[in-house]
Amino acid sequence: MIEHLRHMAVFARVVDEGSFRAAAKAIGLAPSRISETVSDLESFLGVTLLYRTTRKIALTNEGRMFYARVAEMLRSAENGLNELNALSLEPVGALRVSMPAFMSSSSLATAIAEFIRQHPQVAVSIIFTDGPMDLLEDGFDVNIRAGWLDDSAMMSRKLGESDRALVVGAHYAASRPRPRHPADLEDWDWLRYKYRPDHTTLRGPEGKPVKVLGQARLETNSIDALYHFTCQNLGVTVLPEHLAARGEATGELVRLLPEWQLVPLGFYAVWPDTSRRESLTLLFVRFIAERLGKLNKNQRAFD
Repeated sequence: MIEHLRHMAVFARVVDEGSFRAAAKAIGLAPSRISETVSDLESFLGVTLLYRTTRKIALTNEGRMFYARVAEMLRSAENGLNELNALSLEPVGALRVSMPAFMSSSSLATAIAEFIRQHPQVAVSIIFTDGPMDLLEDGFDVNIRAGWLDDSAMMSRKLGESDRALVVGAHYAASRPRPRHPADLEDWDWLRYKYRPDHTTLRGPEGKPVKVLGQARLETNSIDALYHFTCQNLGVTVLPEHLAARGEATGELVRLLPEWQLVPLGFYAVWPDTSRRESLTLLFVRFIAERLGKLNKNQRAFD
């Protein structure tokens, strides 16, 4: 029986993910190996658990009853790990995390690396994406989100902020008169990030906000791509401070209207209030927040 516990966990992951291929990607095995594992379990039990088609899978009646028991078993195992982690000096387990792709080389990623070094018994799987990810549907323990919180049922903690900068390619800037007011940028080409408003709001030295719409010449769902296209002198955009500073250091980007301020971008850790790995999740979030909080107050935590 013991040798089939792993088979049962794989079966449950196939059901949770909705396909053999998705389960294989989540577990890190070949789809053929996942299919073989489920087939071995069916042979052992003497029943068919899944209906298989070329496009999807579906639970049989036996599979539905068995999945409920397996899911209960796995929840009990997760709870046991949580209880042990709460008592143990050395946490053990696995965390699945999503975070913005443009933060892959930021202080946030450095803090996560430090967490991994200090906790060798914890395995962390990180998905980098600039688009929104669903905690429950996508199977994450923690989402790190930039600038948006819309899940009132979720637990959350603010990790810090990143300054943002208005920048343009150096050659593009040289071809235009130097702007002295945001209104001067209305007829410039703009590069937009898909998940942000079409307008850009800046606050002047006196604190009065001014909105600039501008004509979007390009829209993308990737901040890293936005950085690259701006360096290619396609127009004006708003970038996180650490990317703006990188482009400025190489001479590829120029800051515009430095006396005008953009609203900083907030970063949050979000997790379910019934997390599978509650103690491990809280340990991770607390560690990251504390490490970032120790940075010099004159330096943004994500710059």
